[in-house]
Amino acid sequence: MSVAIFASIQALPEHRDAVLQALQEMVASSRSEPGNLRYDLFERDGAPGTFDLYERYVDHDAVQAHRQSAHYLDYRQRTAAWLANPPEVKVSLPLDLAP
Repeated sequence: MSVAIFASIQALPEHRDAVLQALQEMVASSRSEPGNLRYDLFERDGAPGTFDLYERYVDHDAVQAHRQSAHYLDYRQRTAAWLANPPEVKVSLPLDLAP
């Protein structure tokens, strides 16, 4: 069964552009991971610097592989001091997906 992740990231205002660039690099690398089905990046309307990610993986093993990947670990290290608070991450199992 596939796994969905919804993550929200809030950049400090002075680091918005740096966080966005780091996220865009991570998105590109994550999309090419085996087991990744989807990796979409959004910025909240009316809330500059608040980013949302929607991710889907084939299973929990693919999620673990992503979290252990070099590009993910690099992203986490580079952005740690640029965030207003820790990322909010929710892991969900799909019940009804559009075809």
